[in-house]
Amino acid sequence: MIGRLRGVLAEVEQDHCLIDCAGVGYVVACGARTLQRLPAPGDEATLHIEHLWNAENGPRLYGFLTRDDRRAFTTLTGIQGVGPKAALSVLDVLPPAELTAAVAREDKAAVARANGVGPKLALRIVTELKGKSLGDTSFTPSAPGVHAELAPPPPSITGEAVSALLGLGVAEVNARRAVDQALIRLGEDADLSAVIRAALQELGR
Repeated sequence: MIGRLRGVLAEVEQDHCLIDCAGVGYVVACGARTLQRLPAPGDEATLHIEHLWNAENGPRLYGFLTRDDRRAFTTLTGIQGVGPKAALSVLDVLPPAELTAAVAREDKAAVARANGVGPKLALRIVTELKGKSLGDTSFTPSAPGVHAELAPPPPSITGEAVSALLGLGVAEVNARRAVDQALIRLGEDADLSAVIRAALQELGR
């Protein structure tokens, strides 16, 4: 099983990318949000991989920039009627933290904004995700007729670093891309100041 790929980003297409790892090109299916945050072709990229078997096309790799994204994907695809394409669509409109909040307030309409997810499937997703863990947060079930209040998750290194760059006047899309690249270089356990410095270096390239 392939759990992670690190190599040169060779190509980016509408629904997948190609990563060259020591001369072997891996085709990795990705959601739009992931593809938009990838580095430029020719740069190094690291993707967390979920390796699934498709009855029609055989094995297929699905790639994510964070472990939480991959965990949310595997949780979603464990729900009856939610295939990989629908799971990627949900994560395109609701990143893990936002999906957690939508489930906690039973916001079926937010989930139904995803392409290919109708009201019935959105209801099933919200119902089945209650009480399930997703990264550092969990889907908390609420009593009938009572909407659960979701405690805000602790600030993430990514969020704090992006906020710092926004405070310096950097556009959000550039800030997020620079921080993502900094974390790829330094690892997800790097401290905030190091991530900010590395992100500024990325912006200066």
